[in-house]
Amino acid sequence: MRLPAEWEKQSGVQLTWPDSTTPWYEIDKVIDCYVNIAAAISSREKLLVVTTDPAATKLDIAVRAARMGVKIDVSGILFAQSPINDTWARDHGGISVWGDEGEKYLYDFVFNGWGLKFASNLDNQITKKIFFDGTFQPDVMCVDMRPFVLEGGSIECDGKGTLMATTECLTSLNRNEYLSREEIEDELCHAFGLERVLWLDSGSIEGDDTDSHVDILARFASPDTIIYCKCEDPEDPNFIPLGEMEAQLKEFRTLDGKPYNLIPLPLPPKMYLEGYRLPGSYANFLIINGAVLMPGAGDEELDRRAASVLKGAFPGREVVTIDCRPLLSGHGGLHCVTMQFPGGWL
Repeated sequence: MRLPAEWEKQSGVQLTWPDSTTPWYEIDKVIDCYVNIAAAISSREKLLVVTTDPAATKLDIAVRAARMGVKIDVSGILFAQSPINDTWARDHGGISVWGDEGEKYLYDFVFNGWGLKFASNLDNQITKKIFFDGTFQPDVMCVDMRPFVLEGGSIECDGKGTLMATTECLTSLNRNEYLSREEIEDELCHAFGLERVLWLDSGSIEGDDTDSHVDILARFASPDTIIYCKCEDPEDPNFIPLGEMEAQLKEFRTLDGKPYNLIPLPLPPKMYLEGYRLPGSYANFLIINGAVLMPGAGDEELDRRAASVLKGAFPGREVVTIDCRPLLSGHGGLHCVTMQFPGGWL
């Protein structure tokens, strides 16, 4: 088994589309943001949209794109119908794994609303529903990974046998608390064909309610390079936990015993909603064919700095900044609402 890295060739990306039934703040702004993400993806690879009403969603995307002046070919979008609770495709979406002989496995882990915090009864069924409706290529096999609870945003892989995750998330209550950390690591190594798991014991961003998903903290840019969030303000509550995370990253070694090339990203400006700090992170980017989609935070200088960092880390890929501030109202970002599939899967 092999869990591919995100930068490998992709066939497409899943978005689970928001509607009036989903618990978003200012839903129109959120859907407009989704249209911008959809346009950036669909211009480079297939886009799979999971929605409660494909016909209505297709029309709405076309109308909004025309109003916004966004170029998108809705006829090329692949639509799949399913009931939904919410729209965080990274965490309820199937995880793609290559078999030793090139088999295509779609792992369907348990999604329980980030440790029973939010309703997930419908989202937990999405992967099987769209699989059995024929969404994927005929040679893709869906594998039920119950009772193991796992969200895509909680793991980060280099495609070469190393996975990075946070201790806080994977060992939290109401996920897999019946297993020790060592047993969880064994489960991950067996499922994904891993050599090892790098455990981040420190690191958090204020306002995050996922128990510190790794995809807002630290990401692989290559097998020997890690991009991570760095807080530069000693008065910020994020300063100490992110500083402790940075110290641990400096102790990590590649499989051949070398220190990682560490590339810091600035934190976006502080943003609040009704007095609650929102968990902004430039590390919540999405790698797609030929590009890196970066969540913009509306601060021209910081957005430019972060984009420059990503451009240097991913040579040959265009860095596309998308204003994702509306997504922060749901305490997530661009990577959180997407799930990629390898080449030949869609």
